[in-house]
Amino acid sequence: MSNSDQLTLPGIAGQRIVVTAGAAGIGLCIARELRAQGAHLAICDVDAAALDRAKEELGAKVATVADVSDEAQMKGFFQETADALGGLDALVNNAGIAGPTGGVEDMDPSEWRRCIDICLTGQFLCAHFGVPLLKASGGGAIINMSSSAGRFGYAFRTPYSSAKWGVIGLTQSLAKELGPDNIRVNAILPGIIEGDRMENVIARRAEQKGVSHEEMKAEYISQISLRRMTPPDDVADIVAFLISDAGRNLSGQSYPVDGNLESLG
Repeated sequence: MSNSDQLTLPGIAGQRIVVTAGAAGIGLCIARELRAQGAHLAICDVDAAALDRAKEELGAKVATVADVSDEAQMKGFFQETADALGGLDALVNNAGIAGPTGGVEDMDPSEWRRCIDICLTGQFLCAHFGVPLLKASGGGAIINMSSSAGRFGYAFRTPYSSAKWGVIGLTQSLAKELGPDNIRVNAILPGIIEGDRMENVIARRAEQKGVSHEEMKAEYISQISLRRMTPPDDVADIVAFLISDAGRNLSGQSYPVDGNLESLG
C-alpha cells in the first residue's frame, strides 16, 4: 500500500513489535507498514548491511544481526528487545529460506536440516523467548509466516514444504495454548511473491526442468486464478490488519495471500 493510500488501523500505534528477517523482502515491507502505523520496532536479520539501512529508514529501536535458528542469539535478541522497548506486544515470525531444490534421493541431509531449522525451529525459538514478554504485556499477537507450500505438496521442494506445513501446526497449537492469555496466533500463506527470492526459485526449477526462465515463470503464473504474482506489500497489509484491533477476534487461522493459487508444481 502506498503512503498516499495509507489506512490507519486501530490499535497499532505505540505497539512494540518484533519482525524477524525485517531488513529486506517481505520482512522489510511488513516493518515499513507497521512503522507507518506508529509501531515501535525491533528487527533482526543475518545481513548486517541491510540491517543498517533498515534501521536508518525505520528508526528501529533494535536492529540486531541474528540467526533465528540459533538459540543463544535469539535469547540475546529478545532480551535486547525487552530492554530497549520495555516489553513486547506482537511478534512477526517472518524469517525463512527457500531451501534446496532437488529430488529426495539427491538432497544433502544437511540442507534439509538447515531449512527446517530456520523455517520451523526458528519460529518455535522466537515464540519460546517472545511469549513470556507478550504475557507480561497482557496479551498480543503472533503472526507466523507459512506459505502456499504449507497447503500444497511441492515436488522437489520437500524441506520447504514440510517446514511450512509444520508452521500451520505450530500456529493452531499455539492459538489454543495461548488464547487464555489473550494472545492471538495466526499464519500467513504468501503465494508467488514478486521479488528476487521467487525469481531465484524459478531459475533453479527452470534449470532442473531444462526450460527457460520465462517458460518456468509462465507455468507458475498459470496456476494462479488471478494470473499475476502478489506484491509483498499485500502481505504486509494483512499482517497489519491481524495485529490491529480490527483482528482482535481472529486466531488459529491461516490466510492465503496468493491470488487463489490453484496448485503448486
